Amino acid sequence: MTDEVLTDREGAIMVITLNRPQARNAVNGALARALAAAVDELDSDPALSVGIITGAGGTFCSGMDLKGFLTGDIPTVEGRGFAGITMAQPEKPVIAAVEGYALAGGCEIALACDLLTASREARFGLPETKRALVAGAGGLFRLPQRIPRTIAMEYALTGEFFSAEDAHRWGLVNRLTDPGEALTAALELGRRITEAGPLAVRATKKIVRDNADWPAEERWARQEELMRPVMTSADAREGAAAFAEKRSPVWTGK
Repeated sequence: MTDEVLTDREGAIMVITLNRPQARNAVNGALARALAAAVDELDSDPALSVGIITGAGGTFCSGMDLKGFLTGDIPTVEGRGFAGITMAQPEKPVIAAVEGYALAGGCEIALACDLLTASREARFGLPETKRALVAGAGGLFRLPQRIPRTIAMEYALTGEFFSAEDAHRWGLVNRLTDPGEALTAALELGRRITEAGPLAVRATKKIVRDNADWPAEERWARQEELMRPVMTSADAREGAAAFAEKRSPVWTGK
C-alpha cells in the first residue's frame, strides 16, 4: 500500500484512510490505485467483514486533484472508475466516515459507500456545474436514490453545498456526530454489522443494492439464487444452534 492510502484493522473491520491531507485528500492516480487495492484486500480476506473509508487531516475528500489532472495524471482505474471504487463497489459493506468536506468526486466516493456517518460540521456537494463540468462518477445516479429527487436535482444543478444535518434529515447520513467523532460512530456501526453472519451480510447487501435493476418477473428467482448458499451454509446452522443454546455464534464464513 502506498502512502496515499493507509489501512488499519480493528477486528473484522478494515479502516481505509485517504491520506493526502496537504491536498484535502484530492484523488490522484496513485490514490485511486491504492484505494482499489485496499478494496480488493477487503473483499478477498475472509477475516474482514466491513470496510470504513475516512480522510486524514479533518476532511474526507475534495474530489479530483485538478493539478494532477492538468498534467495527465488520471484519477481512475480501468473498470473501477473514479478513485477505483465508484464503478465497482466492494462486495462487503463499506461505511463512509465524513469529517469536513466531501465534495465533487469526494461526495461520489461517499455515495458509493453503503452507510455514512458524518460530523455536524461536514459539508457535501457536487459543485461540478460551477466549473462547467458534469459529476460523472456516479453522483448523479446515486444522490437521487439516497435523498428526495427534487432536492438532489436542486443541488446537482446549482452546485451548492448541503450540510450534514440536512443530509441526516433526508436519510443520506446514518449517524450524525460531534466534530471528530465520525470515525468512532462508523466503528460502532461496523462492529454491529460484524456481529451478523458474514455470508448473510454480503448476500443481503447485494440484494438491497441490485434489486431495483432486476426485472419484476426475475426478482424472486434472483433473490433465491443469492439466498440458497447462505441458507445451506455452516454459518446458518451455527446461527440456529447458537440461538437454541443461548450463546453468541462463532462465524466461519462457510
